[in-house]
Amino acid sequence: MAEAADIQGASPAPVRRRWLRRAVILIAGTPVLAGLVYSPAPEAQAAPASSVDVQLTSLAPAAPVKGDTLTISGTVVNTGADTVKDAHVGLRVGPALTDRASIDEAADRTGFRAGTDPGEIDAAHAVKIPPLPARASREFTLTVPVDKLELDKDGVYQLGVSLSGATDSRPSEQVLGIERTFLPWQPEAAAKRSQLTFVWPLISHTRVSAETGSDELQTPVFLDDSLAEELKPGGRLGQMVSLGKDLPVTWVIDPDLLSTVDAMTKGYRVRGPDGKPVEGRNKAVAEQWLNSLEAAVQGKKVVALPFADPDIASLAHQGKDVSGSLGQLRPATDKAKQAVETVLHVPASTDFSWPVDGAIDPSIVNVATSAGAHNVLTSSDSLTETGALGYTPSAARPIGAGTTAVVADSQLSDAFEGDMLNAESSTLAVQQFLAQSLALNLQKTDEQRSFVVAPQRMPSTSQANSMATALRGLQAGRWTQPGDLEAAAAAKPDPGAATQVPGAGQYPEALRKQELPVSAFEKIRTTQNTLDHFKVILAAPDRVEIPFGNTTNRETSTSWRGRPDEARLYRDQVQEYLIGLTEKVKVIPKSDATLSGHSATIPVSVQNSLVQDVHNLVLRVKSANPTRLMFGDGGQAEQEVTVQGGHSQTVKFTANATASGPVEVSAQLFTKDGVPYGKERTFTVEATEITPTVMLVIAGGVLLLVLAGIKMYASRKRVAARAAAGESTQPSDESPDTGPQSTGASGAGETVDR
Repeated sequence: MAEAADIQGASPAPVRRRWLRRAVILIAGTPVLAGLVYSPAPEAQAAPASSVDVQLTSLAPAAPVKGDTLTISGTVVNTGADTVKDAHVGLRVGPALTDRASIDEAADRTGFRAGTDPGEIDAAHAVKIPPLPARASREFTLTVPVDKLELDKDGVYQLGVSLSGATDSRPSEQVLGIERTFLPWQPEAAAKRSQLTFVWPLISHTRVSAETGSDELQTPVFLDDSLAEELKPGGRLGQMVSLGKDLPVTWVIDPDLLSTVDAMTKGYRVRGPDGKPVEGRNKAVAEQWLNSLEAAVQGKKVVALPFADPDIASLAHQGKDVSGSLGQLRPATDKAKQAVETVLHVPASTDFSWPVDGAIDPSIVNVATSAGAHNVLTSSDSLTETGALGYTPSAARPIGAGTTAVVADSQLSDAFEGDMLNAESSTLAVQQFLAQSLALNLQKTDEQRSFVVAPQRMPSTSQANSMATALRGLQAGRWTQPGDLEAAAAAKPDPGAATQVPGAGQYPEALRKQELPVSAFEKIRTTQNTLDHFKVILAAPDRVEIPFGNTTNRETSTSWRGRPDEARLYRDQVQEYLIGLTEKVKVIPKSDATLSGHSATIPVSVQNSLVQDVHNLVLRVKSANPTRLMFGDGGQAEQEVTVQGGHSQTVKFTANATASGPVEVSAQLFTKDGVPYGKERTFTVEATEITPTVMLVIAGGVLLLVLAGIKMYASRKRVAARAAAGESTQPSDESPDTGPQSTGASGAGETVDR
């Protein structure tokens, strides 16, 4: 049976709250229950187990006035084994329910109780159903003038839509199935209407990695391109904008979402299957969504959450003792206002913090306000009333130190959790929301009150449509009038309202289990320390400071709730990418060298594969055995290094050998404040000592060679001179037969000239 059964896929939180409320009512023995029309009388006999599932798919108008015609459509499904015969669908209207507890109790009821449930209205308005075999279904539509419902006073009326019929095993007519809903009746505007603020959240999962392109714009790299599906007109975020533009809501926006979509409009890249970035293809989708959003928020109140919507509870419970964790909140808040105003061109308030599910304790409040927010959006499940007032007080509650808890009504806020794709679930949720809002306004108090509705952070498309339907049902303004979050926070608080923040032991265990662990904040701190050491050597540190600063905020995002593995992978990838960048500046590995003589120059090269210059670096070389190999007056020497982007720089060090043998030398980069940078490189220098005796031997050998050369030259000159003298004393008529002598003289002359 569908009845008023639990909604498929609903969060367990509202179910637990509903049972808690019922338990409190039963234990306290509140006299309210005695006045419930639908309370089972002791003598009432339960009907046989229902065999027909009655489903309500629409009810219009949701909040009728005099002269309207009520139209209820639905489906009946035979879940039994017998064919249902002589069946009809009829409408049953009970008396007005007296308070909110009555509505909760009625919503939880299932089954039909003869003698307790009211009878059908005029049979003329019933709809006959043809024979209904097992597992078969039939649609129906009931049309009833509102004047026939005998709604005698303002209030919330329970409607029962039942199927009556007979089967072979039960031949007499019986009620075989029933579904209940609520009809708010306030045909004229109330003299005192409540201010109702509806939070309209624009929040999504983290999509941007730490990686950026080397171009001037530093094109971002997305984890995937799934955000585009949400931005499309039929997507979740597309629907949130399309619906919200015509509704009286306060837009609560994560500025990181705006920043991400804005980046898409300027060109972006997406990690491909092989991990390599490829061009993103949804620039036009992003442009269309941003244009639509900018138009939708004009003239509306906009609240900007801290950048990336940090998980306040995780920071308070797990991160506060990890140095540097809380320091990220202030920059996240500062970036929030700028992002909204830059992208949407509207003013934004950053005076609100929104812990997960509005659950608070003292540490959460302290962290939430540490970045300057004075208002904490809280759930009434966390800041509960004692019941002494007899009515629900306004949302604003001063909780000390200038902080206001803006308490969202949990019953209204939880109304649209679960799967609203089912038409029946949506119809029942809308009617119950309207009923609860009217019941709030009918409570006995002379003061006008202000109420806040804070739904789930990321409503699905179907949930957003149901929310919009409910808000349209209130647009006539007969018992509520639109408010905004800033006005709700500034409203005069009820002096009798609860203001005691619950202790840490009362924080929901289910929420605590979803928090980021201490190890997550330690990993983030390690990444931040690495970034701090890296920035000091960069000529343009903002090229890493800005993207990694945004990434640090994203690592603590509330969107990681329920996704611990994805959150861990994201943190690991951020750290790995940063380390990869730091390793682009390094000492190039060096081969072993030989040093001959007392002194020589040893070159060491530093490579910079970044696109920007690096400076503020010191290269230090150190001898493992200064008694054998020295640099300067000791065992080490250092020089400042500046390397242009995409280049290498060779630094030369003078080494002095005092003895022969191999010596290990290390080369290490340091920042100017003495922090080691990158890996240490080692190489071996083979030192060869040359003694004075060896030098004398070498000098003597050189001298002998020089003297020998001089002697040979002089000897040749003398031979040449004698030959020339002999030729000049020979007779001119000497016979040619003396050729051998001439030949010898000529040969001697040619040898000298050569």
